[in-house]
Amino acid sequence: MIKTAQDMKSYKKQLKEALADKFLRSALDNFNTAYRENRPIVYEGVDFEGLKNEIAAGKDAALPHLIEMFEEFKAKAEAVGAKVHTAKDAREANQIIAAIAKDNRVKKIIKAKSMTAEETFLNDHLEKEGFTVTETDLGEWIIQLRGEGPSHMVMPAIHLSRYQVGDLFAEVTREKQESENIDKLVKVARKQLRPAYLEADMGISGANFAIAESGALGLVTNEGNMRLVTTFPKVHVALVGYDKLIPDLKSMFRILKVLPRNATGQAITSYVTWIKGAVECASSPGSRKEMHIVFLDNGRLALAKDPVFSESLRCIRCGACANVCPIYSKVGGHKYGHVYIGAIGLILTLFYHGRENGRAIVRNCINCQACKEVCPVDIDLPHLIKKTHGVILHQEGKKPVKNFLLSTVMKNRKLFHFILRKAYLAQKPLAGKEPMIRHLPHFFGKEHRFRSVPVISKIPFRDQWQQIRPQVVEPKYNIALFVGCAIDFIYPEQARALLKLLKGRGVQVEFPMDQSCCGLPLLAAAEEETAKDVALQNLRAMHAGSYDYILTLCASCGSHLKHNYLKMFKSDPDAPENLKQFTDKIIDFSSFMANVLNISAKEFKAAPQKVAYHSPCHLCRGLQVTEEPRRLIEIAGYEYVPSKDEDVCCGFGGSYSVDFPEISSEILKKKLDNVQDSDARLLVTDCPGCVIQLRGGMDKRETKIQVRHIAEVIAEALK
Repeated sequence: MIKTAQDMKSYKKQLKEALADKFLRSALDNFNTAYRENRPIVYEGVDFEGLKNEIAAGKDAALPHLIEMFEEFKAKAEAVGAKVHTAKDAREANQIIAAIAKDNRVKKIIKAKSMTAEETFLNDHLEKEGFTVTETDLGEWIIQLRGEGPSHMVMPAIHLSRYQVGDLFAEVTREKQESENIDKLVKVARKQLRPAYLEADMGISGANFAIAESGALGLVTNEGNMRLVTTFPKVHVALVGYDKLIPDLKSMFRILKVLPRNATGQAITSYVTWIKGAVECASSPGSRKEMHIVFLDNGRLALAKDPVFSESLRCIRCGACANVCPIYSKVGGHKYGHVYIGAIGLILTLFYHGRENGRAIVRNCINCQACKEVCPVDIDLPHLIKKTHGVILHQEGKKPVKNFLLSTVMKNRKLFHFILRKAYLAQKPLAGKEPMIRHLPHFFGKEHRFRSVPVISKIPFRDQWQQIRPQVVEPKYNIALFVGCAIDFIYPEQARALLKLLKGRGVQVEFPMDQSCCGLPLLAAAEEETAKDVALQNLRAMHAGSYDYILTLCASCGSHLKHNYLKMFKSDPDAPENLKQFTDKIIDFSSFMANVLNISAKEFKAAPQKVAYHSPCHLCRGLQVTEEPRRLIEIAGYEYVPSKDEDVCCGFGGSYSVDFPEISSEILKKKLDNVQDSDARLLVTDCPGCVIQLRGGMDKRETKIQVRHIAEVIAEALK
């Protein structure tokens, strides 16, 4: 039985153990990079966005009709000899399958890979009932021998090295193994498993699809074991979640086009197997196979009716949300899920395995949006993770102290800004005359010392505004500047760089003084009601109708303002009238300079400095802006130098780097290593939060590489 940490202290201990596993981190980091590089290749010529939208729409249309589809499937399947059962929960499903085994005098059972069987802990139940159960998928067999759960939904033993597997096989066979030779290890497994197929009385599988119009099951695999499991024994049982029901073959082919590409980077999988009804079987007393299909509810039918969480049932179990996750690549699936792994696991754990197993892991999301971008069924995973966190807090009926303080302070803009101003005085003994705090107080654990911390500005940008406010006669554009907390109170020079760039371009800039924090930290802490209060403050402050654009220098603020404001008020009957007008006018710095003002190279002096670029998560994935910043760098005369994994998270994630510093520091380390390997002397980015993380990390390394906001380096290159 899988044991997941149920409190943060225990969870932090487990995370440290995972981070200490050098092989795990190296293997998953390499896989993460290789997957990102290979995935675009297998999607060449495929309209991923179009397919994604079609599959999502099809899934959503089917969810309200699961029972009708089930009845249609049942009638068609039973007409060709299958027996269809229903189970309300995991316990009932396991009991049904054990009863089938007893009725057929089964002693030995072979299994094909099934996440639904993992969900119900079927093996544990069957073994307690006295049956011998053998997993036949190579990865599943390995983890069964080790007494572990899967660490990935598609590659269950990805956390193990060939040497660990070799030692395991040597123990099983009592013969020395050549661990260097993977092919020989596979042959050892094949030799050990062959007798299990021939001796088994029952085969158990899952299914990727249950097609209502025909009563057929579809199974997608990369090993031939699935066909042997479903063919050789006299009894076949398929355990299937209601969410695997689809109306027709056309729906299946759409999903099949993305499933292998997203899961393993293959254009097509090795085996696609179709099973319909009870076929001939010489070893069966009646000369026909006993075919049973058990449909598992376990909360799915209620989830299908949920206006928020129903989209989680679109999941096709490709595992891509783990493949691209920077956190998974550091700690692996045993620490980043319960049974279901990755971003989808942080959500489904609450509904399938209870809040006690979800309360710690659900907080471990950095909100980098990578999972959302690759999801082939368009599940808004980061949004649902925060919603799940909120549900758990509500169910437990107690609010963490951090949440209480955050909500109380940020609801009151004047109090919030008063505290930030006073922070300047509080930090002086720590910083002296330096722009960075390099030695944190001892009450911060040593895990927080992976970066230096910037000092609060003596004079916030808002206090400088009246002296530097531009006056433009007959402006071409009227824009409102939304600076966000970091630029207002830490880096006002980034906003001043913008004003320098806009001078003489016919742009009238206004800074609405009543603007507050964008509210993203509140949403990250699952304080959605306070986040809505803050959003209303900003909507009132901005008067969107007065401006052509609302410009921000912070990618995180920009993405939150543009997308999350709409989500927060989606079902609110009292949603602000000017909400859509406001969100439509949000624009980031690079897009405004490159696409609206169309700045040209002749305005800049030659600056032959080598520049690397870090693409903020909420710019490249949140706002879908990728080309403009790199174009700006070259327009300004710099030599843009690509670095590895430019669009991978830097590890900041706002308060994430404070809550999970051990993971944040490891993500940052890889990022900075890649930049240093690029031979750049300047690293630029579009987000002040990323500047905090990257500059703080570079400062600790004492390198000569400077970290700047892109607005600053573009402004400095002006003639």
